[in-house]
This record gives sequence, C-alpha cells and structure tokens, in this order.
Amino acid sequence: MNTLRDAAIGSTVKVVKLHGEGAVKRRIMDMGITKGVEVYVRKVAPLGDPIEVTVRGYEVSVRKADAAMVEVD
Repeated sequence: MNTLRDAAIGSTVKVVKLHGEGAVKRRIMDMGITKGVEVYVRKVAPLGDPIEVTVRGYEVSVRKADAAMVEVD
C-alpha cells in the first residue's frame, strides 16, 4: 500500500482510499483530499513534517501522521 507520506517530492498521485475514522478522516476530507482527486507533492519541511501538497488548485500542509492515512496510486 502506497501512502501520501511515501510519495516523492514533485510527483502527482491519485487518492485511492482514505483510512482512519471520525474527526481525523473528516479533517482530511475538509482539506479537499477525497477519493479520486489528484495531489501534487510540492515539498517537505526540513525535519520531514509537515508535507506541502497542492490539491484542487490550492496549497495545503499535511502532517505525516495524516498523510499516512491517505492511500494513493
């Protein structure tokens, strides 16, 4: 299973499934990261957390723990 956390910088990936439950899953979906959407990985902070991605035309910072719940292809 590939996750958003493992995606390389500069790559574009497609969301296959969201894992997690309750408020955490809702927060990820509120950011615009939903099934079928394409996500471009812009950059990663110097210490590795958070990850900056472009989703639906805007930039979002996602924590590594949250990015690990997003299965991508």
